[in-house]
Amino acid sequence: KTNKKGGVFMNSTNWAGTIVLSFQSIWDKFVSFVPELLSALIVLIIGLLIAASLGKLVAKLIKTLKLDDLIDKSGILEKMEAGGLGFSLSGLIGWLVKWFFIVVILIAVADILSWDQVTDFLSAVALYIPNVLIAVIILTVGLIVGQFIHNIVEQGIKVSHAPMASAKALAAISKWAIIIFTIMAALIQLGVAVRLIEILFTGLVAMLALAGGLAFGLGGKDKAAKWLEAIEREVSHRS
Repeated sequence: KTNKKGGVFMNSTNWAGTIVLSFQSIWDKFVSFVPELLSALIVLIIGLLIAASLGKLVAKLIKTLKLDDLIDKSGILEKMEAGGLGFSLSGLIGWLVKWFFIVVILIAVADILSWDQVTDFLSAVALYIPNVLIAVIILTVGLIVGQFIHNIVEQGIKVSHAPMASAKALAAISKWAIIIFTIMAALIQLGVAVRLIEILFTGLVAMLALAGGLAFGLGGKDKAAKWLEAIEREVSHRS
């Protein structure tokens, strides 16, 4: 009986010691983790403030350059606002810049906390954001060029004394052709269905070439020549 009681006492002592050691180990890990956690929080707070400031600065710069006004003239944003998707170019680019730096800050935080898988994932996200920014720039340039070509073609055809309906139709076709090509280029930059877009691009070019050939072959050669001369004069006048 004495041996049994002694064995039970020894087992209880061992269990108590094991529990104490477990809590001690957890406490030691927590104490060693606290400095890393505090460092990560400081980096996160400062980084978020910097990211928000840079986003606002870039948005303000774009507004100062009046790029929003150039995009508004294309009429695309107005149609998107009617569909409940209203946004401004300055706001979009500012938002992208802000989130790029937020992701960079989160990478730094994950690295401080030794979260390797999170770091790898956020690094992939950070590398993709510049593609989105470049795609936005491509779309912006395309919209501006499309509107410019629209105005040139419309004025050129008016000078040639062609019907107003023809002037507006051809100007709209010119603008939307450029916009469609621009959207395709932006999607390729984003890596979205690249092969499909390349096929669509080739088909669209072939369709336009065929339509142009038929137009000239069916008696539109003289009128097209007058339109091209008028457009050339308009471009020379503007330059």
